[in-house]
Amino acid sequence: MAWKIDGDYFENCNCDVMCPCVFLSDPTKGLCDVGVAWHIDRGQFDGTRLDGLNVALVAHTPANMTKGNWEVALYTDKSANARQAEALGKIFSGQAGGPIATMTPLIAKVLGMKQVPIEFNIRGKVRSVRIPGVLEMEVAPAKGGDPNQDPYLVNPPLTVAPQSTMYVAISSKGTYSDYGRRWDNTGKNGFFAKFTYSG
Repeated sequence: MAWKIDGDYFENCNCDVMCPCVFLSDPTKGLCDVGVAWHIDRGQFDGTRLDGLNVALVAHTPANMTKGNWEVALYTDKSANARQAEALGKIFSGQAGGPIATMTPLIAKVLGMKQVPIEFNIRGKVRSVRIPGVLEMEVAPAKGGDPNQDPYLVNPPLTVAPQSTMYVAISSKGTYSDYGRRWDNTGKNGFFAKFTYSG
């Protein structure tokens, strides 16, 4: 099944800015609690259009991310029909191949997958996502030495946005509560970028 999606992604974790995990180093707090959100501008999976849909994923890792033992939960857009929801589940669980599939060997436990309302917004350089009662994140670019240029990374070894320019960000909101897990990553690290996935 040929598929391709592209759009905007951002994340917020409990690391201090800048998160060392993307360079395969240990998290600044010894463990990682991270939320990731995607908005699909354009996409299709085996002929099913996915334009305008949103997805979120949360993960907990007890140590260096490369050591595995991840626990993850996946949230797909409630506005997706049955075929779209199935496609999103396959892509973002890694079953359909693509960049997410390279991370699935690190996952030890899937907490669950839910279809929920997901509000994803971009206002200038600010990205935000909200799943009512579950997840709320908002990030904006960190300040660089040149006030006219936002700091960014190219080609870090661990990322969900390979081959993209990843901008370094700081969260103004970063709360999660579900599956017996709860965290607040407000004021901590973020990244955002364009993404293109295919399989």
